[in-house]
Amino acid sequence: MRYSLVSRFRGTLLGGVLGENLAQSGGNKQGESDPNFSKSIIPGVESLITLGKLDVDEWLGRYQQEFLTSPVDLGHKINIIFATIPIAIFFHENPVKLRQNLLRVLKIGDDDPVMRDCTMAIGYAIAQSLTEKLRRQTLIPQIISFIGETETLLPQKLLIIDKLLEQHAGLEKLSAQLSKEEKLSYVVAVAFYCFLSTLEDFRLSVLRGLSLESVHSQTIAAITGALSGSYNSTVGIPANWQISLLSTDSAVHARSNARQMLELADALGAVWSGVYNLPLDLRMFSEPGFIMSNQSVPLSVYAAPRVIRGG
Repeated sequence: MRYSLVSRFRGTLLGGVLGENLAQSGGNKQGESDPNFSKSIIPGVESLITLGKLDVDEWLGRYQQEFLTSPVDLGHKINIIFATIPIAIFFHENPVKLRQNLLRVLKIGDDDPVMRDCTMAIGYAIAQSLTEKLRRQTLIPQIISFIGETETLLPQKLLIIDKLLEQHAGLEKLSAQLSKEEKLSYVVAVAFYCFLSTLEDFRLSVLRGLSLESVHSQTIAAITGALSGSYNSTVGIPANWQISLLSTDSAVHARSNARQMLELADALGAVWSGVYNLPLDLRMFSEPGFIMSNQSVPLSVYAAPRVIRGG
């Protein structure tokens, strides 16, 4: 295994927070109705950790309590997509259950087909990264197959992305060829381009996301960060970015969000692997310095959940 599974769990959540925070630091300030990666992630992660399984009613109850007054606009739809990422992590090793459970929780989105397809695309890509099966040349056809029959424009946009990647096309050609119809599928397609065009480079992927579509750069950077983080793990996230975000010089809310994502990622990994009686104090999983040194990581998960491994 190239990277430990827990490191990929951390990379997914920390990558999303980093992308979002970098966009905000660059002047894209967050409004009340704008998407919020960490706020969207927390209800679903806590539900999975508490119960050790997916209970859709409990999951939806936590989410609706957090976003009770949110209108069904683009920002709210993106929040729902963010909120399903823990499910993609938890069921990453089983594509059938992954698809079933993503569809089950998406009833909160009033069966919006574009949101459904975007959720399926991101969830599948994260699952492929976590199982170390992601290949640039085959990912987009696999995503389209995973989505299934649909009338949305996302598969068409992903095919355009695939062609542009084969041509090693730059950002200018992307902007010229990719239709902005269906804004949500456009944003997700751009994020996939940023991720896949620099697959092994987290930093460059996120910076590309920040250079496009300033109105939605926060969302593009967050999705790109989560996708790239799941593939490259925390090992591939620049150390200076991690240190900057977690340092005392960072904004209090950004530092708190980052640390909370890391704690929740570790706890989710423990529950996924079948660890029982998980301590309520999740801070035991996030001692200072654990990001930079494997020796200080108290938990390494490689086995599937609830599978007894012979000694």
